[in-house]
Amino acid sequence: MIARATDIGWPRRDTQGWMAGMTSGRRRAELFVDEERDGRLGARTTGEERLMLADFLAAQRATLELKCAGLEGELALRSVRPSTLSLLGIVRHIADVERRWFRRVLAGQDVPLLFGSDVDPDQDFDGAVPDPAVIAAAWEAWRAEAAFADRFVAEAPDLDVEGDDGWRGTVSLRWVLIHMIEEYARHNGHADLLRERIDGAIGV
Repeated sequence: MIARATDIGWPRRDTQGWMAGMTSGRRRAELFVDEERDGRLGARTTGEERLMLADFLAAQRATLELKCAGLEGELALRSVRPSTLSLLGIVRHIADVERRWFRRVLAGQDVPLLFGSDVDPDQDFDGAVPDPAVIAAAWEAWRAEAAFADRFVAEAPDLDVEGDDGWRGTVSLRWVLIHMIEEYARHNGHADLLRERIDGAIGV
């Protein structure tokens, strides 16, 4: 199941110090929302590997959605120039990344990417414009690809299920899950900076 920012709550800039017992001062950036409303903190710390990896991936997805919460056309702002990154571009890009690894590589589906292509590999970012239809299509695609990935993970017999990729060769479901967590984590760092430049909102 995809953790949703709407379930977690809207961003607040006056979050309380959730690590107050560990520090003598107040951190500049703590949680993006109050701890009691933050569903990202429930990832398993023991137990089955598949469930633990799925939890971490869900938390990373929720972080990206949370960083975009409350924004509309601002999602397309390239707010850390000269970078062409935008929050909307990241959503489009990560939808294609989910599609590539889960549908194309692991499930073996012969489907094209939705936003980028071999001819125009940066269209996922370059095509991120402040058009309501473009924004809606990005969210719809991202949610569909994440839902497909969740079903694939839940139904796979084990984490050693393999697929063949032209770039990495043979990869396992375990590797793909770890890579997806890595992919989201890197882009969520970008999202931190993009969001702060848009409206000053900060937090983990």
